[in-house]
This record gives sequence, structure tokens and C-alpha cells, in this order.
Amino acid sequence: MDPDWLPFCAQPSVPCFRLPPGAVDAHCHVFGPGDRFPYAPERKYTPCDAPKERLWALRDFLGFARNVIVQATCHGHDNRALLDALLDADGRARGVVSLAASVSDVELAHMHECGVRAVRFSFVKRLTVARPRDQMAELAARVVRLGWHVVVYFEAEDLPGLCDFLSGMPATVVIDHMGRPDVSQRADGPAFDLFIRLMADNPHIWSKVSCPERLSFSGPPEYLDVVPFARRVVEAFPDRVLWGTDWPHPNMKTHMPDDGALVDYVPRIAVSEDLQQRLLVANPMRLYWPEEKS
Repeated sequence: MDPDWLPFCAQPSVPCFRLPPGAVDAHCHVFGPGDRFPYAPERKYTPCDAPKERLWALRDFLGFARNVIVQATCHGHDNRALLDALLDADGRARGVVSLAASVSDVELAHMHECGVRAVRFSFVKRLTVARPRDQMAELAARVVRLGWHVVVYFEAEDLPGLCDFLSGMPATVVIDHMGRPDVSQRADGPAFDLFIRLMADNPHIWSKVSCPERLSFSGPPEYLDVVPFARRVVEAFPDRVLWGTDWPHPNMKTHMPDDGALVDYVPRIAVSEDLQQRLLVANPMRLYWPEEKS
């Protein structure tokens, strides 16, 4: 683990907010263990090991029913740790992978069988080397045939140059963490208005309203400066939002969030039972387990 990294919270608090039955942690990770699933040589950071067993324990402790596991950049395009977790989850987890352009149709079919339902593209320069957009578009066109969608990670300063690309995607697009807005600005200001207009103009674009710990200047446990941004998205697009813990919180260097306190953040941004049900159950189930229609 990098020396300036913080380890994840080993003893989270019991949340006061009771999650609705069937709640999905729609953004979390597994790392390693490194001696079994080595980290990518080209990685920009080395995480602490965070194996599937610890994720399942956190899931049960917090009261989630399922997980969506997202491939992080420290494992590169080697998705073996993620696929291993999916196979162990007995249908209670789905996956979002990172793909090389050379991935074969046979490999994609195997990933789908394991429970993968999306590919992730990162535009965050401090974490990844930029890849050609035509390559991303080609991969998106291939995976949409499997019923997958696209997850994108970028920072707010990059949004103006990405709007056309995201609008033209041939699949559902899920934006990580509201595009990392600058929460020192106003939630109804011009910068975040661009993000809201992007979603309003493109019904195929969704957003995760997770990771207040990455965006906040005011800090834990309330993350009050992030609340107006997330609440605006939840209330404007109640059927196109997701939430997840982001466990084990990679690259956190100022504070490590208490995952129980993060669960208690949810009713601050989804203030009614109906919004909570959509955010935590209906939306992730529709996107990741569509075969289980009620």
C-alpha cells in the first residue's frame, strides 16, 4: 500500500438509517489480494488488499442485499479479482470491467456469464493514460450487443469537452460521482448547470450520487456542502440515479470515511421513502438485474 494512503475503516458504525429491503451498493471495489491477483505494473497507485470476503462482510453489516463491483485502475484491464468475486457472490453481485481493445468476443461472453454488465472508461488524467475515443466508441458498440452499458469517470473541468462524446454513446451511460463537481461553487451555478443539462437532454445518461467524501470541503460525517448537488440530481432524475459506498475508498489521503456514516448520508440526498427506494433498489435492479422484473 502506498505510504500516504489510509486503510479502510475496519470497524464502521451501525447506520441509523435502515436501508430498504433489497438495497444495492452500486459502486464498490475489490483489490487483490495482491499475491493472488497482482496489481497492474502501470498503476498510478498501490492499494491495500480489500478482498471479496471483507466486502461481503461489510454488505451484510450495513444491510445491503447486493453489490455492483467496479474495476479500479490499479488492476488495469486484468479483471480476474472482480470475476472471482462475482463467481463467489451467488448472483448477489454484478460487475463493471475495464477492457483492452483486443478483448475477444469469447472473453466478453465469459464475463457476461460471470455477471459483468458494463465497461468503464476513465478520463481522470492522474489515474490513467488517455485512450483514443474511437476505441472507446468501438468497445461500447460491441458490449451494447450483450445488453451492457458504459460507466464513465471524469472530473468537472473535463465535462465541456465530453458532452458530445457522451451524448453520442450507443448505450446507457452512467457517470461516476456526478462528474466530480467543485462543491465550493453553487449547486445551481453555471458549472453544475451544464451537468444537469447534459442529463436533461440525454435520457440515456444516468449518474451516481456517491462519494461525498471525495468532493467535500466541509468534511465528515455530514458532508453538507455536497448535499445540495446530490439532492438536485436525485430530485431532477429520480429514475436515473445510483448510490454506492465506494468501499474501500481508494486513494483517500485526508480522511477515511466511516461506511456506516456514509449510509446515514443517503436520507440527506433522497429525502422521501419513494426516492430512497428508487435510488437504492428499483434503479440498480432495473440496470443490473433486469431479468428479475417484479
